[in-house]
Amino acid sequence: MIQTALTIFQEIQNEIDDLPINEFMLTNDEASTLRFQKAGEIFAKATESVENSIKCRIANELNHWGPLHELLEDENITEIMVNGPHAIWFEKGGILFQHTDYFFSELSFRNCLERICQTANTYFTKESPCADGKFLDFRLSLVAGDLTNGWPHFSLRRHPKNPWTFQKLKLSDWCNDEQLQYLQSLIRNRKNFLVVGATGTGKTTVLNAFLQLMPENERAVIIEDTSEITLPNSASMKLLTREDPQHILSAIDQAQLVKRSLRLRPDRIVMGEIRGHEAKDFLMALATGHDGSFGTLHAQNANQALIRLEMLIQMGAPHWNVQAIRRLIQLSLDHIVVIERAASGIRRLKGIYRLCSLEDHGFLVEAALPEP
Repeated sequence: MIQTALTIFQEIQNEIDDLPINEFMLTNDEASTLRFQKAGEIFAKATESVENSIKCRIANELNHWGPLHELLEDENITEIMVNGPHAIWFEKGGILFQHTDYFFSELSFRNCLERICQTANTYFTKESPCADGKFLDFRLSLVAGDLTNGWPHFSLRRHPKNPWTFQKLKLSDWCNDEQLQYLQSLIRNRKNFLVVGATGTGKTTVLNAFLQLMPENERAVIIEDTSEITLPNSASMKLLTREDPQHILSAIDQAQLVKRSLRLRPDRIVMGEIRGHEAKDFLMALATGHDGSFGTLHAQNANQALIRLEMLIQMGAPHWNVQAIRRLIQLSLDHIVVIERAASGIRRLKGIYRLCSLEDHGFLVEAALPEP
């Protein structure tokens, strides 16, 4: 089917390319309209005797998302990675698969990428070759060909339409009953904690599950780079960073948003991901009375998370010594929740750890629950 669609598409594309750009000395808008009408006539004539599936595939290539259309409609696909016209991969059930379909031409690939950027209202330039945005139900991350030594690469990570709850996670064997009760107690007892794990372990999913445990009359201020987290109630609000590749508007980072959040009467402050010098401002906020706050951090285990947190705080306070940084962490953080993804693709809770004390050699961390 793909080969037949490719052959017909190439015939259509050749005929469209042969159309005059400005026939009859029309204005640009009039010429574009006429060209579009003629292109439609060429498509109708070329596909009048083919089956609907082939006709739809060619129409998608010309005007929509091409080979991505099928992947975008599959709710079980969590991420799509495009490494050029002929290299499309997707994640399903935690495992990567290569798509059997591909873009029929370099031009249709670039046209599709342009349509995606327009929908996401984001663009990349020579000066700013990376871009992020929201595309349909996905988070778009784009890298221009200048940095990939070839084609532009982009990935689309799906935002779940229905936020996960811990009950759903438990049914998928993500955790057991004892662990579930302990996690619920972190919210109930207003503990400050971090959810840590490697890329793709489901940190944002777990963050959403924690938010679903919040009381209806509590206000969370959520801080993110791109909108992925679902608001738990109508009292809560979200603050998003801003980057402008055109450098017309001033950039607003997470550190600025943490400071702004303190003036918005939050019961809890939630960080989508701590990744820079905002770590210092976030922990300072936790240490000064915003109990029950939490966020995510990239790390493999609890000890690695604490080391990385020290480094990020030092980015925001380079004049602080290690003991001052560790003292801040001890004052502001109670628990670390570690999650992982197994080789089989299954995501699960690895452990819950409590910060017990700060010793001369570093933190004393112990498992809050025995190994299951």
